Amino acid sequence: MNEQTARTKLAEVCRLLYDRNLTVSAGGNMSLRLNEKEFIITPSGRNKGLLRPDEMVLMNLNGRTLSGGKPSVEKGFHIALFKSNPDTASVIHCHPLYCTALAVRGEKIKSALTPEGVILLGDVPLVGYFTPGSKKLAEAVAGHSSCKAMLMERHGAITQGRTLEEAFNRMEELEFQAKLQMLAGDADELPPSEIKRLSKM
Repeated sequence: MNEQTARTKLAEVCRLLYDRNLTVSAGGNMSLRLNEKEFIITPSGRNKGLLRPDEMVLMNLNGRTLSGGKPSVEKGFHIALFKSNPDTASVIHCHPLYCTALAVRGEKIKSALTPEGVILLGDVPLVGYFTPGSKKLAEAVAGHSSCKAMLMERHGAITQGRTLEEAFNRMEELEFQAKLQMLAGDADELPPSEIKRLSKM
């Protein structure tokens, strides 16, 4: 994917995340890989619903900024996930209300209440709290790099995908599952045998 196309697509998804109430104001950060060495990421401190393609920041996997603008303070865990997973093309971090409510309560999300949760998300770990932007947080996220999605205690949610759309779909599904969990109370997850069957789909 060329850089200009990537910038346009990332801006479109940022606006969609904002419109879907998956992120608010300047919260969250999103990235899209261009090739084996470079990616673009949202700038620091900007409302995600108002971002223009030219505001995305070009970086390499060594953490060097290659364009104008100040990259998100969370660039560390984006780089960590890209390095761990060559197939990952996009990383999305948001503060969706229901996901964040569970994260504030220190409650692990039940991703197996419905078949879609199992297929799209798999097991979703709860990463312990570390200061946003810190090396410790990046390392903690990297420790769960094989997971499609994760919650960060008192912070929010992360998804990754082989495409930007897949990462978006996982964030949308993650918030749906969190809301469902809050509404369904003590509802049981699907039986282990069915979870195993769905996981192979």
